[in-house]
Amino acid sequence: MFSGHYRKVKAIFGLTDVFLISAAFIAAYQTRTRLHFERAFYLEFSVAALLLFLSVLCWIAIGYWFNIYEKLDSAHPRVVLRDTFRQCALGAGSLVVTEYLLRLDLSRSFVLLFATYAWILLCLFRINAARVIGAVRREFGSAHFVMVVGSGERALNLGRALEQSSDYGIRLAGFLDDQPGQVQLAGAYEQYPLSRLPQLLRQHVIDEIIFAVDSPRLADMEEIFLLCDEEGVRTRVVVDFFPHVNSQVYLDRLGLTPLLTFSAAPHDEIRLLAKRIIDLVLAAAALVLLLPFMLLTALLIRLTSPGPAIFRQERCGLNGRRFIFYKFRSMCDNAEELKPSLKHLSHKSTAFKITNDPRLTAIGHFLRKFSIDEWPQLWNVLKGDMSLVGPRPAVPEEVDLYQRWQRRRLRMRPGLTCLWAVSGRDSVDFETWMKMDMQYIDNWSLALDWKIILRTIPRVLTGAGAS
Repeated sequence: MFSGHYRKVKAIFGLTDVFLISAAFIAAYQTRTRLHFERAFYLEFSVAALLLFLSVLCWIAIGYWFNIYEKLDSAHPRVVLRDTFRQCALGAGSLVVTEYLLRLDLSRSFVLLFATYAWILLCLFRINAARVIGAVRREFGSAHFVMVVGSGERALNLGRALEQSSDYGIRLAGFLDDQPGQVQLAGAYEQYPLSRLPQLLRQHVIDEIIFAVDSPRLADMEEIFLLCDEEGVRTRVVVDFFPHVNSQVYLDRLGLTPLLTFSAAPHDEIRLLAKRIIDLVLAAAALVLLLPFMLLTALLIRLTSPGPAIFRQERCGLNGRRFIFYKFRSMCDNAEELKPSLKHLSHKSTAFKITNDPRLTAIGHFLRKFSIDEWPQLWNVLKGDMSLVGPRPAVPEEVDLYQRWQRRRLRMRPGLTCLWAVSGRDSVDFETWMKMDMQYIDNWSLALDWKIILRTIPRVLTGAGAS
């Protein structure tokens, strides 16, 4: 399915949730007011409207947070029931929190009825979502006709993908290539000669044309592209002949020159700017709040072992840039000099990690267990060397040992916490650690950052996974 159609489907699910949650709220309120309980229940219109608005907002936010709308039209009913129950339970919990914050006096039976009605209505729609949306499209939506240029394996695979998207209104109108004939997929399709394209555009509805040919042939199709441009027909080019396995592809411009760009790391400047602003605000606030405790920690380090309170080390940052990395010193002052003699104790293949490191000071284990030694890196975040969330910064000697695919983790600004830190920390082997960093880079979003931050807090407070 095209990304534009996919976004429309998600929007339909979101709008449907607005309607169904509102209906559940009204039904729960009407039911509760008719129940002859000892305590009468009544909400003023303004209060009810505010609660309804906040409830809908929370329910939708929870749905997007848990990626519920990503799979509604293809999920197994058991998955739909489970995810919807979680959404409704958390939604009811958010209503209780709202009640507490606004100092309201809601009926507990009303909240329970609201969550129950919402769960029933949402499940009834979601289990039948594919059929409902398909019926709506058939009755009220127009089909989107697509032709494919090419007849090789690339074109046939594209044709199969278009056939599978028929539920979303996409129709494969046929193929274009040098010779006429027929193409047999799930259905039979006419293959027209390219010379007939002007006539086809006049006689048939063709919304767009996708070129699925080898790169050498594209240069010979300049006239076809110009014809489509003059006719106003949308054209797309399949570019899977480029070996960019992990890259997102987008068109950019340098002056008037168009550039086809492949990016194997996040590139949305607006979202990256928002990430940077969040880093600045939270890091500055954390430094102000933690300053007295940081001064006390520095004093304890100086009193319990000789050497400076702050440990400085060169690390690799964004795209390999070197920067000075700060930590509270948790080891003896000559820890780096002892490192070669202890290398055989490391339990990771590339990164140097030792369980119960003998170089730790009297309070070093405590500092590490609760990540107190990481607090000075908030200054690195303010400077822009690091982010709050991202792959952990590696020392240059470790980077020199990376396999080629592992070097892609340098394409994201390093962070204080990451997927590795909330998924086992020091108990995770090096290979899995690297794969988690790739998973973070490939799926990065601001929502994912917030999930990792919120999961980090209990990990830090309990010291789980640290060694």
